[in-house]
Amino acid sequence: MIKQRAQEIATSPVMANVTYNQDPVYIQSVSEEHETARIFPLSNPQDEKEVNLSSLIEH
Repeated sequence: MIKQRAQEIATSPVMANVTYNQDPVYIQSVSEEHETARIFPLSNPQDEKEVNLSSLIEH
């Protein structure tokens, strides 16, 4: 996923269909300098992690 789109999704009030390793996730924030995103699986909000933007897929 490109950085600009990830930032749009993170700041939008509308939920986007994004997956990480085929699991639906919520993007909390985006780090421009590291090109990573802070995410958590919708099925487990306690499981926060930092991942590369390239590993996120919007459907």
